[in-house]
Amino acid sequence: MFKLIIKPGQLTLNDLRQISRQPVQLSLDKSAIPAIQASTDVVNEVIAEDRTVYGINTGFGLLANTSIPDDQLSLLQTNLVLSHSTGVGRPLKDDVVRMIYILKISSLAQGHSGIRVSTIEAFINFVNAGLIADIPKKGSVGASGDLAPLAHMTAALMGEGFVRLNGKKMPAKDALEKAGLKPITLNSKEGLAFLNGTQVSTALALKGLFQAEDIFAAAVVAGSMSIDALMGSVAPFDSRIHIARGQPGQIAVAPLYLEFMEGSEINKAHVDCEKVQDPYSLRCQPQVMGAALDVINNAAKTLLIEANAVTDNPLIFTDNGDVISGGNFHAEPVAFAADMLALSICEIASISERRLSIMVDPKMSDLPAFLVENSGVNSGFMIAQVSAAALVSENKSRAHPSSIDSIPTSANQEDHVSMATYGARRLTAMCFNSATVIAIELLAATQGIDFRAPHKTSSKLGAYHKLIRENVPHYTVDRFFAPDIDRATQMVLAGDFSKHVMKILPSGTM
Repeated sequence: MFKLIIKPGQLTLNDLRQISRQPVQLSLDKSAIPAIQASTDVVNEVIAEDRTVYGINTGFGLLANTSIPDDQLSLLQTNLVLSHSTGVGRPLKDDVVRMIYILKISSLAQGHSGIRVSTIEAFINFVNAGLIADIPKKGSVGASGDLAPLAHMTAALMGEGFVRLNGKKMPAKDALEKAGLKPITLNSKEGLAFLNGTQVSTALALKGLFQAEDIFAAAVVAGSMSIDALMGSVAPFDSRIHIARGQPGQIAVAPLYLEFMEGSEINKAHVDCEKVQDPYSLRCQPQVMGAALDVINNAAKTLLIEANAVTDNPLIFTDNGDVISGGNFHAEPVAFAADMLALSICEIASISERRLSIMVDPKMSDLPAFLVENSGVNSGFMIAQVSAAALVSENKSRAHPSSIDSIPTSANQEDHVSMATYGARRLTAMCFNSATVIAIELLAATQGIDFRAPHKTSSKLGAYHKLIRENVPHYTVDRFFAPDIDRATQMVLAGDFSKHVMKILPSGTM
């Protein structure tokens, strides 16, 4: 159980990474309360003075010019939530929903949303009770906020729709009762504050970021093991080469390969061989992985800012009582970040598959064909490489930028959208594909190192070799291979190969 005190605008990537991996217990820092209360006071003043202000006492979207009587303001907010609960498809996973909760609470608690302290506290109690709103994953275009998915979240707080409690789906009203909680009743501006915002897009992109970190780390380990299995040179990882170019990611990642290879008997055994240069997929790992790291870091900076942002509309400024309509709900920054991550995830797997292809080719590897004894009778890693190639090709299609698409909505009032939600959501599938490719390379490189006996790999790579062999035995003769690949893939996604690389990744530095 991860315990987090919400200090508005102060979430870290490490906080969010922890939340994505385990249940959370929340509390609100008391210093946030005055700003929240002040914004509520502004809303009450608007109503008392009979001023017409969008989102407080008007309709929404194209209906912004429609004034709403005071006695219907609570109904207005309720109807907004119910009418916007139009999501479709399978529900978002628990880890994403938890991140949505934290991002939304942090945003609302910054005192620009006109939401009551009691409403935020009720939301926190909902989270602490372990209630997971059943939020369909499809239905947002990433502008005017993630309206449909956030409506489903808000509806659950109101006792509408469905909730998962201890993994069991049930009506939200029943779940609240089991948890000893009452449905919330929305006041003026509160429904709109809940629904406007980029929290769903951002949570999905953050999940993609954290998975990309683990994939990146596993790829560095796999690439190092492949160098050893293929008796590659460590010369291309000399720091002087990378400093001469000046690219920060390249400079950061290159030393890791030397660290992983240090003390390898296999490497020492071929130090005087006639080979001059290795193929690009071995030799240019710092250049490719360094560029991928720069992209991941840039995306992480954008997403961390967005995680701590206020993205609903209109915003309340309590110093002078202004209520200003704007467009912070437009998720273009998230869309761009997701597109950058997609490119990085795609390339990490692409170069991994090329190393794999070398290892299964006896003409290039000086290893048994397809990494198995008695090849011909045994096919070994032949079709595992085909599967990896298929996944890389699929990722190339998925990597097409989502941010360049747009479609008008709300009778052309909302005429340019970001498509950030899809852009971020597709990262999960891409990460699974890339994790699987890297998992196959890890298995292949482990197999290749086995064939280099009696020479041993380095101590660090040896530890990862041992970890893999504790989960997947040596490939002696053909066997049903899919469970081995799945087991290794889950190890990648679980971060089992991330320990030594995390020091250069965003969650370890931001």
